[in-house]
Amino acid sequence: MLWIKCFHVLGVMAWLTGIFYLPRIFVHFAEGRAAGEDVRRLVTMATRLYGFMTIMALAALGLGLWLWQSYGYTGWWLRVKLLLVLGLIGYHLACRWFVQRLRSGAPLPRSVALRLFNEASLLLVVPILILAIVKPSG
Repeated sequence: MLWIKCFHVLGVMAWLTGIFYLPRIFVHFAEGRAAGEDVRRLVTMATRLYGFMTIMALAALGLGLWLWQSYGYTGWWLRVKLLLVLGLIGYHLACRWFVQRLRSGAPLPRSVALRLFNEASLLLVVPILILAIVKPSG
């Protein structure tokens, strides 16, 4: 079971790498486009990164479900963690929407809004991490 946990953590790390980096590409795209720069490479980068992070998300989620079923974790902390993971999946899907807008040439929000979007993932990730490690019982 430790191997499953190891690969789950690796999958989560790879997924979060994409979650943290992809919105930075959106910021660079919006700022580059506003400055009249060639941003086509950023569209390719965003598309490929989204594909990679989706595969890693599916691996992390699948292995996480396996661990949950194997260990039989219960408690309020797990319910809250799973709710936050659903929020992270929603964030992932929001990234998909932005990638689709990049690919179609549709306008994006201003870079300030995209910077805030970039930081918003931490509001989900930090509590998930705390709950996963501490597993509070109160």
